[in-house]
Amino acid sequence: MKGMTATALAEEIGGRLKQARLNRNLTQSEVAELAGIARKTVLNAEKGKVQLDILIAILMALDLTQQIDLFLPEQEISPLQLAKLQGKKRQRASGQRSNKEEVTPEW
Repeated sequence: MKGMTATALAEEIGGRLKQARLNRNLTQSEVAELAGIARKTVLNAEKGKVQLDILIAILMALDLTQQIDLFLPEQEISPLQLAKLQGKKRQRASGQRSNKEEVTPEW
């Protein structure tokens, strides 16, 4: 998977969704009905073109939600970040700082 483009990875996930559906001997229409979406949405998901909430609905219809922990395990706050935050949960990233000094215009 390393070195794949985002589009190629999305298509790979779509192919895996299709195989999971076929393994359960379900049609696109049956999955769509279980997920509460249109059949064409299932078709698009199998091509790798799907929104996150739709992907989750399809995973639920295919009884694959337990796979989410394998796909993206829950992330713990690092001890260093925890010490910096003094117990507060981090809400946003600070971004990368450049080594150049910022020049402020003189008005």
